[in-house]
Amino acid sequence: MQEKLIRQYQKNVYLICHPLVQHKLTLLRDHRTNSRDFRQLLQEISGLMFYEVGRHIPTKTVQVTTPLGRATGKIIAGHNIALIPILRAGLAMVEGISLLVPQAKIGHIGLYRDPETLMPVEYFVKLPHLLPKRLTVLLDPMLATGHSAVAAVKILRQKNARKIILLCLLAAPEGIREFTRFYPNIPIYVAGVDRRLNSHGYILPGLGDAGDRIFGTK
Repeated sequence: MQEKLIRQYQKNVYLICHPLVQHKLTLLRDHRTNSRDFRQLLQEISGLMFYEVGRHIPTKTVQVTTPLGRATGKIIAGHNIALIPILRAGLAMVEGISLLVPQAKIGHIGLYRDPETLMPVEYFVKLPHLLPKRLTVLLDPMLATGHSAVAAVKILRQKNARKIILLCLLAAPEGIREFTRFYPNIPIYVAGVDRRLNSHGYILPGLGDAGDRIFGTK
């Protein structure tokens, strides 16, 4: 029996188990993977994961002319998609996805985590127009404490975003609990759910600080 490529972890939380996704996730975890390769892998895995999210993308029926006649087909209503990375690590996920849906609008939510409280601090927000009409895909490689994702959705809700999906690479059980406590009906797509958080709010075993590994900073 063929293994399912996507599994339900719990209500509205989905694990993407495609072999290519899991292969690239393993390479991302490896401490020997340098920043250049880490960025490339993250772009690739983001595109592969978005394939599963793509089942939610609206389409419309159109008529086209082939070399031999008329045909009826469907095209993606790409202008109805908004990709919203949480800065800074979410930026690396955008390119891999936008290659698949270049018509998508792209916004940004800037949050950093206070090292003492582990709570998010907002420093930048720039969002596309007409969010109520768009499928809004929130992007962040790590769902750790869950506080940043909760804060980002609050911002999106204030702009009347209605249909939101959270796409992450890795999640901790604590982050899933926190996010679903506030937004139980927003789907979460992840490539892996790890054991727990450490005392500094990092996912174990995780892959380290995604932003630092993407940009080569410490």
